[in-house]
Amino acid sequence: MEVEVRVPDFEDVEKVTVSYWHFKEGDQVEEGKDLVEVATEKAVFNIPAPCSGILKTQVVKEGETIRPSEVIAVIQRQ
Repeated sequence: MEVEVRVPDFEDVEKVTVSYWHFKEGDQVEEGKDLVEVATEKAVFNIPAPCSGILKTQVVKEGETIRPSEVIAVIQRQ
């Protein structure tokens, strides 16, 4: 089963930029571990993996911008 990882909705935030991926596509990830670091105009924070599995797709690459609630990655749950 595939699980979409979405950028959380933040009050007064229209866009976030991907700063750093902690894992590469194909890597094993664990639920709750930091998956990706993103930055807003006001803060930098990490989005944790919502489940354990294989990081199948990084939808957004480092340096790219995305809106809150959009899909940032796909994890293949094991």
